[in-house]
Amino acid sequence: MSTPPTQTDIDAEIATAHARAQEGARPQGHTRAQTPAQSPIRTRVAGPEARHHPPRDFPPYRSSALRFPRQRPVPLSDPEAVELTGPVFGVTDVTALDSDLTRHHQGAPLGERITVSGRVLDRLGRPVRGQLVEVWQANASGRYAHQLDQHPAPLDPNFIGFGRCLTDDEGRYAFTTVKPGAYPWRNHTNAWRPAHIHFSVFGEAFAQRLVTQMYFPGDPLFPYDPILQSVTDQAARDRLVAAWDHTLTVPEWSLGYRWDIVLDGPAATWFEEGRE
Repeated sequence: MSTPPTQTDIDAEIATAHARAQEGARPQGHTRAQTPAQSPIRTRVAGPEARHHPPRDFPPYRSSALRFPRQRPVPLSDPEAVELTGPVFGVTDVTALDSDLTRHHQGAPLGERITVSGRVLDRLGRPVRGQLVEVWQANASGRYAHQLDQHPAPLDPNFIGFGRCLTDDEGRYAFTTVKPGAYPWRNHTNAWRPAHIHFSVFGEAFAQRLVTQMYFPGDPLFPYDPILQSVTDQAARDRLVAAWDHTLTVPEWSLGYRWDIVLDGPAATWFEEGRE
């Protein structure tokens, strides 16, 4: 069995990948995508692919080498068929309670209560109305309410870590939750993920789903995280970090963070899944 890489090893690989990206080359180990559908994080900007576009098999992110597609996608004879059998989301399926992750149980969850709000926008800054936005996250101790998460941090019986809402006419969403904790993962020795919240935007159909992560300002783990660092452009990474916003704080209740999601264009939020 090979020796697990250390943080120093990962840091060196990240530095190499960033240097290659700055030179306009793809990071070592990348297999060029066969089709746009195989590309994990794309903008909808016409023209060549951005130099800082993260490959699916970003070497410092060890499991990505086992997860990215190596074969051409199978074409669908009827692309609309997936919409006929997939989930259907309507306004009646989402309630006001769904967006407050602190009120899903009889007791209050432990941790720092926060409000996270922002707008879903298109490339011209226009609001995207009526979009289903979902979030999921670890609890304040950095543990997910999931059977696969078995690291020794306490579960919170009053926090399941999932919420959803629909954007309003201004494209605005808002969630009340607790600030998630950092947690260890087994990418390398002593690997820790920065605190983050997963976001999902569904568009007009299930097949249009886009997934990303929002981070918190000033996290000391940013330089050491190969998932965040797979976005090799600093400006693009910065767009994944929320901003503290005192106007969003609720007196004696929650602190406030603002984070806009831009679906396409030069200022697009970077997503985890393919975009066409």
